[in-house]
Amino acid sequence: MKKAAAALLVATLPLAAAAQERALVKVAIVAAPLEAAWKAWTTTEGIKTFFAPDARVEARPGGAFEVFFNPYAKPGLKGADGMEVLAVQENRMLSFTWNSPPHLPEVRNQRTAVTLRFSALGENRTEVRLTHSGWGDGGQWDQSFAYFDTAWGKVLANLEKRFAEGPIDWAPFLKQVKAYQDAEDAREAAGKKP
Repeated sequence: MKKAAAALLVATLPLAAAAQERALVKVAIVAAPLEAAWKAWTTTEGIKTFFAPDARVEARPGGAFEVFFNPYAKPGLKGADGMEVLAVQENRMLSFTWNSPPHLPEVRNQRTAVTLRFSALGENRTEVRLTHSGWGDGGQWDQSFAYFDTAWGKVLANLEKRFAEGPIDWAPFLKQVKAYQDAEDAREAAGKKP
């Protein structure tokens, strides 16, 4: 009897640890058919309608899932550079790696995971549930967690807005980003001169 109880205890420890795993969970209800919500997340063109002005998305395991908030920055500093798709279940689930923003260099080169689940709620309503997991604890991990707690809410709000009002016009944003990047590049170049 003691062996059975010990085996049960050992078997349940991984489940107890998983229950304590820290994760962000956000939900959006979009006014769109399931297939349209799916394509918004799984194509380069779709991502550019609500998430960022540029991207490279290949919805297959091992494919790219790169989202560029500053397409004028050097490689590695554009946004979600080098991220990749982990798993795909057509019109149901997409999972990809993710990184922290450049202002958090201690954790930027480590990867977390984002899983999106899609559920039709009717002909023109779809639930998109985002779960972001794989977090460390303390320091910049906590800062990154707090950052994405806000950021994912904004991304999903943009997704809802995209289907309610149309795609985002990134032109004004890109103009600002280009001016910022030109100034940064000029400062860097001035610092390198003898």
